[in-house]
Amino acid sequence: MKTYVVTFESHSDASREKVAERLKTYGYYCPIHNYCWAIMTEKTAMEIVTYLKEVINSGERLFVVRSGTEGAWVNIYGEKNSEWLKKNL
Repeated sequence: MKTYVVTFESHSDASREKVAERLKTYGYYCPIHNYCWAIMTEKTAMEIVTYLKEVINSGERLFVVRSGTEGAWVNIYGEKNSEWLKKNL
């Protein structure tokens, strides 16, 4: 199993709760704080993003990273930051 850190920025308690419920379905999880969790799964980062983005609202942010070796994200703060992550992760 691989460990991932999942962070998200939510505008509503309802979205946060929906994401938390989805994260719990992985079975092995640890909430770090309201918007950051660690999970263990055989899934890829992109599979996790695809699963979680179904329950977030437009404009909310989501970031998933595996031990700094694999990552996927939605709505990072601008193209400059997105390019930095692509280059440096």
